[in-house]
Amino acid sequence: MKIAVWYNLPSGGGKRALYNYVRGLAERGHAIESWCPSTADRSYLPLSDLVPEHVLPLPWTPEGRRNFLLSRAYGATRDRLRRMDRHCRECAEEINCGGFDLLFANPCMFFSSGAIARYIRIPSVLYLQDPFRQLYEALPKLRWVALDTPRGWWRSPNFLARRFADFLKIEGMRVQAREELRNAQAFSSILVNSYYSRESVLRAYGLDSKVCYLGVDTNLFVNQGRPREFFVVGIGSFTPGKGIDFAIRAVGQLQPPRPRLIWIGNASERGYLEFLTRLSQSQGVEFEPKLMIQDSEMADILNRASIMVYAPRLEPFGLAALEGNACGLPVVAVAEGGVRETVVDGVNGLLVEHDPQRMAAAIQYLIDRPDCAAQLGANGRRMVLERWTVQHSVERLEQRFIELMQRGNASQ
Repeated sequence: MKIAVWYNLPSGGGKRALYNYVRGLAERGHAIESWCPSTADRSYLPLSDLVPEHVLPLPWTPEGRRNFLLSRAYGATRDRLRRMDRHCRECAEEINCGGFDLLFANPCMFFSSGAIARYIRIPSVLYLQDPFRQLYEALPKLRWVALDTPRGWWRSPNFLARRFADFLKIEGMRVQAREELRNAQAFSSILVNSYYSRESVLRAYGLDSKVCYLGVDTNLFVNQGRPREFFVVGIGSFTPGKGIDFAIRAVGQLQPPRPRLIWIGNASERGYLEFLTRLSQSQGVEFEPKLMIQDSEMADILNRASIMVYAPRLEPFGLAALEGNACGLPVVAVAEGGVRETVVDGVNGLLVEHDPQRMAAAIQYLIDRPDCAAQLGANGRRMVLERWTVQHSVERLEQRFIELMQRGNASQ
């Protein structure tokens, strides 16, 4: 097949998954070209190393002076949607003239599902990690919830200004949700990374999707058989949703001497890393953040750690847990989201409730039983090789493409 790829991703697990897909499809003989806006992270696992890549401009900072409230809500959302729509039209024009059989679109970091399928004349597939979660989930509070109405609010000009600003914000969110749904509806097929994500798409969009599991690069994530050191490791961006503060509190529940907590992440939210440092000091935890390290260093850390801790809130899939398993690490994970489809309690890790004491007890259990920890890690490595490799994931994706093309041919 001749496949066009579109994405607008930051560095992280989504980009790694796309890189592995493109590399695997190219190795299987498919002709691939990639399109992306200038906002995408092209330095992390660059697709240009694998296939021709076309970068079309996407000016993202609104130009000119605007009303302050509009620039923060309704007006800015509509302006950004117009800019993204223009970019997608330009990409679609080039793809439509290129003789491609299929469009393989990936998520947009700004709007989750981009508008490109509205303008494409070939079958199109959207690999959707999840809907735009801030619109549909409480993170930590649902954005649609109305403001509290205090007594005597009609005498408070400050409250009226806040209410007006909130109205504009909500209107902007409604417009984004509408366009995101229209974009998703335009695709011939939607693929997701887990059954949990399939349910999330159904809840948010009312659309069906098909599960196409991701895979791990077992050439990078290898169990080197090295001695395990007295520290635990976590992987995920330094943002509140990844549960790093939860992991620190869990390690802080352990009796001294406590293991170090090393955390690996590709991005950091402003001020959050400083908060984590203060929290670790108050909890008596030796916390070592690793920001934007090389893949080789990450694999080295995973091969020296004793346990991986994994506690994101409602993570759609959780590729990092499988990467730890591939390196022979047992995983102690919160039983939420897609991780329940990859970590089997008592087989390749331990699943716990979202409670720092429960996670601490599971960590202590494995510290006290190194033979059990080693067995869970060995089971995890075996499970990855049997089901969760990149090769398996590319085969699953290719089969979904073939099904779509056959369905299209049968309908003609």
